[in-house]
Amino acid sequence: LPPRHMDSVVQIVEALESTDDGFTGTVPELARALGACGTPGCRAVLGEPPDVPPAPPTLSREQWLLFTQLLHQDTAAPERGAVLAPDGSTVALGPLLAGIEVGLKRAAGWPTPTVEAPIDALYAVTVAEVLGTSFLLARDGDGNRATLGPDGCWDDVGDPQNYTLLGPPSPIPDAVANGAMDGVLLGAHLARAPSPLADLLRGYYGTGNGTEKGRPPSSYRRRDFGVLTGPGKLEEEVAAMLRVLRVLPPTRELLEDVGPEEVVAIARQAAQDFTEVYVECPAIVPRCMWGARPYRGTPKPLTLPLGSVYIHHTFIPSAPCRTFTACARAMRAMQRFHQDARGWDDIGYSFVVGSDGYLYQGRGWHWVGAHTKGYNSKGYGVSYVGDFSATLPDPDAIGLVRDGLLPCAVRTGRLHRNYTLRGHRQVGHTDCPGDSLFHEIKSWYGFK
Repeated sequence: LPPRHMDSVVQIVEALESTDDGFTGTVPELARALGACGTPGCRAVLGEPPDVPPAPPTLSREQWLLFTQLLHQDTAAPERGAVLAPDGSTVALGPLLAGIEVGLKRAAGWPTPTVEAPIDALYAVTVAEVLGTSFLLARDGDGNRATLGPDGCWDDVGDPQNYTLLGPPSPIPDAVANGAMDGVLLGAHLARAPSPLADLLRGYYGTGNGTEKGRPPSSYRRRDFGVLTGPGKLEEEVAAMLRVLRVLPPTRELLEDVGPEEVVAIARQAAQDFTEVYVECPAIVPRCMWGARPYRGTPKPLTLPLGSVYIHHTFIPSAPCRTFTACARAMRAMQRFHQDARGWDDIGYSFVVGSDGYLYQGRGWHWVGAHTKGYNSKGYGVSYVGDFSATLPDPDAIGLVRDGLLPCAVRTGRLHRNYTLRGHRQVGHTDCPGDSLFHEIKSWYGFK
């Protein structure tokens, strides 16, 4: 089959938009015919799905098979409907295309759907139903049931075919969260300015533009979703969707013993957790996505929370990396140097900061690094890709750590609230993290 990559999806959409043969509706309506958006709430909002049409003649047999597989809804494995985007993130097509359908319908003057509780259809079909259901199901559990996440990894980022989750699945693995946020953003955009879907997807995800063209809009999804959707709006829509599910026959039993106050409490918790994980905390690219070699030996665990953070720059490579491809290449080069030339067990840093909008996992949250001699067990080592002796990282890359990673680490119990922040040069004989970056971090919270 074609790779499970957003490029493949855009090519399929382009072929479908070029003809009316075999299907009279839109691409999102075809997606619903193939099984996407088949949940009770989604059907209540968008109606029963159309009949499955014959394979359109403009698609190859392999393209039709791939599209069918990606849109067949499997509640036990929602991540199976996911594709790899050029920015290195993974996106579930179901919520993405459901949000796009609402946007197209609104642009065409679609009346608001009549359901028991007033809802915003755009949120209902993307994030509100699955988020409310996830937290509803978890409330009776033993506390071990996952409500959000996890991330996952592809077998081959050049030819992605199989996506494997990194932990126990929830109804909202990261791919579904990404697809839901993109569905809201693109649906809202289409409602204001309708355009051909292939053009919209190509522009948003940066497909087909090579690998060195810089950041696509999709890499800003957390920021943009947060601007469009405050926690209050998300809480309101999850609560409204739970009230709708209460009266739908397939889900009525789930909510039989859930009173109005508990609905509000579930919605509040769901909105708070989703906002913290997917809006306030930055995305971190896992090791298996950038192609890490195995750790050599046995890693030593950190004792959390830690009290310090040490800021570095890589110096080599000296240029910031601005795409997933370039940043993943830089990570592999650093790991090779640290393991082969320095003789360390692994890449030394805890996290590495790309200028593509993403953090990259080195040793990560839980293992002692090799970044700041004499202090490795006391704090996290966070390094910017590039030489920042004379220039600063992009404002986005500065904010990714200062306003994203560090507050997130405090909120999640990995870093003390009164942590100390230092440049590498303060505790070692080095110019790291460069004069410009060192001057910048003097203004950050915790600098001593």
